[in-house]
Amino acid sequence: MTKPAHALDFERPIIALESKIAELKELSGGARVDFSDEIQKLEKKAKRLQAEIFSDLSPWQTVQLARHPNRPYTLDYLGRLFTDFFELEGDRRFAADRAIVAGFARFDGEPVLVMGHQKGRGTKENMLRNFGMPRPEGYRKARRLFDLAERFRRPVLIFIDTPGAYPGIGAEERGQAEAIATNLEVMSSLSVPSISVVIGEGASGGALGLGVTNRILMLQYAWYNVISPESCSSILYRDSTQGKKSAEALKLTAKDLAGFGITDEIVAEPEGGAHRDHDLVAENVRVAIRRHLADLKKLSPDQLVVDRYKKFRAMGVFTAEE
Repeated sequence: MTKPAHALDFERPIIALESKIAELKELSGGARVDFSDEIQKLEKKAKRLQAEIFSDLSPWQTVQLARHPNRPYTLDYLGRLFTDFFELEGDRRFAADRAIVAGFARFDGEPVLVMGHQKGRGTKENMLRNFGMPRPEGYRKARRLFDLAERFRRPVLIFIDTPGAYPGIGAEERGQAEAIATNLEVMSSLSVPSISVVIGEGASGGALGLGVTNRILMLQYAWYNVISPESCSSILYRDSTQGKKSAEALKLTAKDLAGFGITDEIVAEPEGGAHRDHDLVAENVRVAIRRHLADLKKLSPDQLVVDRYKKFRAMGVFTAEE
């Protein structure tokens, strides 16, 4: 278990109990006093409290958990799920965008194209990764690699985790909207299997620019929406601090999206969230990807395009009675 160095407000009672358990275990080491009974009682209490808290998280708490700084990022999954990763950089037009990591690798021994948004840990790395917010060159790099995947018949596996595409003036001047729109077009017509996994936060076109895939999987405490709660509250209430209120209305959790038929599977996280056990959540993701990839490989190239079209065409369809 990875002990969180950063605790969210609703995690603090659990962290306090775990700290007390750790202290008792340290005192028990080599001491004559046996605290095993007390430790056992506290461990049961901590487990019960954790189950109670995480059984009924609010949408806003889910948003906070998806942004946990110790949560595994794309590179953490790359190191655990793939072998022979060879990173490809640059859009061949302007620059290298390190907010998106991409390249060829092997998944279960099979050659695939893998890519994903990458946030940083610490100020220096976050500056390098631009806090996981891609610029146009990042999306154009992705488009270049989609073309390669199509040419070499490689399945496309994508990890989504971004607060949104970078909204700076330079990014807009270089065609941010056009770069994302082109990706939507290219991804929709890929004749190879494609799977995306929302591993943290998936906001706006910045997420959708890598998300037009045959299958969309989401981690249990991830979120995916057209806009972040803070941006939504800035528009609706002229107050960015009303994110909690917006999160309730946006229906952005994995459970909500499964109900709408947008996400194809909710991947279970370890007790207390993905940040507590990177290895376990990566294994859960491996099993889910393996199963969906096996199903998609049964489809012909034309069937894959039709399958993807039908999936997205069905989103947002409703009937109204007069």
